[in-house]
Amino acid sequence: MTEAVTTPSPYEPPPPVKPGGSAGITAGDIRDGAAVALVTGVAGVLLGLLWAWLAPKTQYVSNGEAVFLRNTESEARIGTDGTFFLLSVGFGVLSAVLVFLWRRRGGVPLVIGLAIGSGFAALVGWRLGLWLGPSSDVAAAALKAGKGVPFDAPLQLLARGVLLVWPMVAVAVHLGLTALWTPHDEDPDAGSSWGPYPPAHVHTDPSPGSDPSPGSGPSAPEPPKA
Repeated sequence: MTEAVTTPSPYEPPPPVKPGGSAGITAGDIRDGAAVALVTGVAGVLLGLLWAWLAPKTQYVSNGEAVFLRNTESEARIGTDGTFFLLSVGFGVLSAVLVFLWRRRGGVPLVIGLAIGSGFAALVGWRLGLWLGPSSDVAAAALKAGKGVPFDAPLQLLARGVLLVWPMVAVAVHLGLTALWTPHDEDPDAGSSWGPYPPAHVHTDPSPGSDPSPGSGPSAPEPPKA
């Protein structure tokens, strides 16, 4: 009587997946994103202060009947937009770096909070700068200054697209920092001893003259005939 030999399968079932893995978004992540949005939005006050202080001033002059630019070739109006643009770039980089240093692991809530907060901050800085700058009532300012006396024109943001500079720069820099310096989770499948499924011998054609059944050994010699 021969005993059947069973070839062990190299396939092993994967370990069970634990519910609530680290890839999910927790309540703490949402709180962190809300905190980032709030603090970044408040930082728009600083943007408005710096813009009203650093932006070049355009001057008007009145002849008693109408108001004209004092210097028609002045680039101060373009410089106002350029100042807001450069400040937005700086605040975008700074906010992204600070958020990354605070929470190096990154995450979707942090990126969303940074985008919403920086967009709101740009709006706050724009409106606050207009309010802190020269009066928007040009007629009253001309009457107060007098005929032939130059006076500062109100701040204007001609290119409204610069309002998107802060959120775009902040999100791009934060994603870049996260991709470069955040440690990634190890692949749980790496280094496992799982074999191919189905086993390789299932698809192997048996050689001529051999028994295709698994576990069969060499055939025993026939006894000599009497």
